[in-house]
Amino acid sequence: MTDDAAVPELRASDADRERVAEVLRDALAEGRLDMEEFEERLEAAYKARTYGELTPITRDLPVAGVTPPPPVSLVKEPVRSGSWAGRIVGGEGSSSWAVAVMSGFQRKGRWTVPKVFNCFAFWGGGEIDLREANFADHEVEINCVAIMGGMNIIVPPGVEVVVRGIGIMGGFDHSEEGVPGEPGAPRVIVNGFAFWGGVGVERKLTREERRRLKEERRQEKLERGGAHQPGEGFADHRRMLEEHREWRREMHEERRERHRERRDRRRGGGY
Repeated sequence: MTDDAAVPELRASDADRERVAEVLRDALAEGRLDMEEFEERLEAAYKARTYGELTPITRDLPVAGVTPPPPVSLVKEPVRSGSWAGRIVGGEGSSSWAVAVMSGFQRKGRWTVPKVFNCFAFWGGGEIDLREANFADHEVEINCVAIMGGMNIIVPPGVEVVVRGIGIMGGFDHSEEGVPGEPGAPRVIVNGFAFWGGVGVERKLTREERRRLKEERRQEKLERGGAHQPGEGFADHRRMLEEHREWRREMHEERRERHRERRDRRRGGGY
């Protein structure tokens, strides 16, 4: 809110109400509010007519001095080639193989992908996450053998993917093939064999990058909201409610993903 908030009788704008809603969403994500408190305060924020009604809603929450993270673009401003050059580090790689027999394995976070990575799953599963990884070479090969099991390879936007695996009563996911790589980005070749099993390939941002992208979109919506003309209050309120519902769906999806990660860590252990 602006300095005019010091005068509680002044009327609040839609942009002021949306700023308070953003503070509440951050507080929910950080665990400062539970869902019931969040919904009560959000409803009060959208009903507030003056600064005096808005101010108490966030009085016990941190507001000032919070700097939003820098925005990330999924398509127009992908990882720059200079950044890719910093992630192709050479060397042998921090892990060259993984095995899951009636269990699971994970390779994720900060690790170095070797020139050749071999993995095997029998009645088990594995996840190979390259989104935060460094690469030993511009071209790396991942050999997967999945027998009555499955593996999932997650690559960041900008990486070229080539799939050459063979499936018998199983298969390899080719959906990410044909997407051009960015200049300087590594090339990932997926080889192997799947029998009654499968190897999936998906392209995803990290959770932190998704948050930044969402924050960028919210900021754009806030800026657009400030330019609305008088008489659009009801339409603006409907729009904000729709944005809130969309945000709640995103929060639930993030929680499900965190739950899946915790479950996979408990089940994992085959390295």
